[in-house]
Amino acid sequence: MTNMTPPGANLRGAVDLSSLVNRQPVPGAPAGAPGAAPGATGPVPVPSLILDGTDANFGELLDLSMTVPVIVDLWAEWCEPCKQLTPVLEKLVTEYGGRFVLAKVDVDVNPQLTQAFQAQSIPTVAAVIGGQPVQLFAGALPEDQVREVFERVLELAAQHGVTGTATAPDADDAVDAVADEAPAEVELPPHHREAYDAIERGDYPAAIAEYKMALAKDPRDTMAVAGLAQVNLLHRLQGKTLDEIRSGAAAAPDDLDAQLLVADLDLSGGHVEDAFDRLLTLFPKQDAAGKNRIRERMLELFEVVGLDDPRVPPARARLTALLY
Repeated sequence: MTNMTPPGANLRGAVDLSSLVNRQPVPGAPAGAPGAAPGATGPVPVPSLILDGTDANFGELLDLSMTVPVIVDLWAEWCEPCKQLTPVLEKLVTEYGGRFVLAKVDVDVNPQLTQAFQAQSIPTVAAVIGGQPVQLFAGALPEDQVREVFERVLELAAQHGVTGTATAPDADDAVDAVADEAPAEVELPPHHREAYDAIERGDYPAAIAEYKMALAKDPRDTMAVAGLAQVNLLHRLQGKTLDEIRSGAAAAPDDLDAQLLVADLDLSGGHVEDAFDRLLTLFPKQDAAGKNRIRERMLELFEVVGLDDPRVPPARARLTALLY
């Protein structure tokens, strides 16, 4: 199988759904049920692996995402690309046998979710993992590229302990119906597989080393470039608390290390433009070495967000203007 995001997809840029996330656990919910903490792995009974997501019920899907990743398909009846993509999403969610649940959100009747996911065009596809939304891609991608994105979502979910499985009354029959036509999984290149295994066990330095070896072997390996950027971000934030990072940056506004770290935190939490603006505002005040560090960090964060993300080109243009 493949574990890297294809062109047109990224696994960062989470949006703020805090107004929907701040919910109490469901009273009496069993382990693995909606409302359980991340890391619960028991089977979760659901009416179907393919559900309608609405402004009214999305809190329940956020609860479900604490155990099972939820793929969110923002679509509309009048959208022709949506009619191409949605069947692909439904097919793959069924093939994965409960490792995902698909929530289909009609943007015409669910304005709150449409705004929360910042859907600038449709179809837009996102995921929710452990209550945290993650932007994936916009537009109708081919099935093989969507499958690659799903593999990356599973990786990210594993990093956060979201490894449960949803069970639906019709899931087994549906899986049997598509099993014969499911393509064989593609083997990861060796260094990518070692990096993935290291990420799963939380050994980010080992994953970084594997991605660097992959790039030494093939400098044009864009998947390794993106993977390295993401793991570097995770490693820099590992073991640090939100309060520790933010209080450190507030206490030392001229400390470049502190500001770089809080930019990492902003981006990992979905405040992408805040992260970019923080570093670009700081740039003119730095000496040559500091400016180079910011330039390198910006380029890395662009990879984390995804080079095709609409927030990247304006930030890249602003960085270029500052450089020259």
